[in-house]
Amino acid sequence: MIRTILIDDEALARDVVKHYLQSYPEIEIVAECTDGFEGLKAITQHKPDFIFLDIQMPKISGFEMLELVENRPAVIFTTAFDEYAIKAFEVNAVDYLLKPIEKNRFDQAMQKLPSKLAKGETSNELLETASLSPAQNNRIVVKTAGVIKIIAVSELNYIEADDDYVKLNTTEGNFHKNKTMSFFEQTLDPAQFIRIHRSYIINLAQVTKIELKEKDSYVVLLKSNIWLPVSKTGYVKLKLALGL
Repeated sequence: MIRTILIDDEALARDVVKHYLQSYPEIEIVAECTDGFEGLKAITQHKPDFIFLDIQMPKISGFEMLELVENRPAVIFTTAFDEYAIKAFEVNAVDYLLKPIEKNRFDQAMQKLPSKLAKGETSNELLETASLSPAQNNRIVVKTAGVIKIIAVSELNYIEADDDYVKLNTTEGNFHKNKTMSFFEQTLDPAQFIRIHRSYIINLAQVTKIELKEKDSYVVLLKSNIWLPVSKTGYVKLKLALGL
């Protein structure tokens, strides 16, 4: 049997998928979930081969949920997003199904399933592309000590490179995220966040002072009383952003 989980806050959408799956007796539905929190728990517990996943859901989005899954299953998206917004994900997902889902389109997606299952888990490229969506740019979802936390980007003091992760410094402490500095440089509002150094991105609202440390070398002081280095390029961008 091939095991799947339905993750969608719309009962009707789940019912449609269940109805269509009656034509595929080799597929076993091991769980139904109405939001990303439930989905994450169900994936951890049941370890499905693939999932049907809505994108826009309460609490956390489908993309945010996927970021928190360690061994990601294959994914068929079930979404009301316009086709142009989903095309970028097509290469890495099994497929996407636009609501209302038609049976022939469902069957086309199922035909792609065997080859995608053979390739293994959902790639990071899919999530990197997905997270460029404007809907994803106002918050960051992290998992720490088994607890999911949603951080508003306005709560960020600065971001620091930390090996394969980045460290998110907030008023509540530090959190780690498996993303790149380049990713955050591209997705965060450039009017609010500036990359001042290859290892640091700062929230402009936190800046209290810029000082010359030595010849052509600057440091910046944040409201949290932390000094951070500023590169030559970063200093130019910082002055421009602050209107100096």
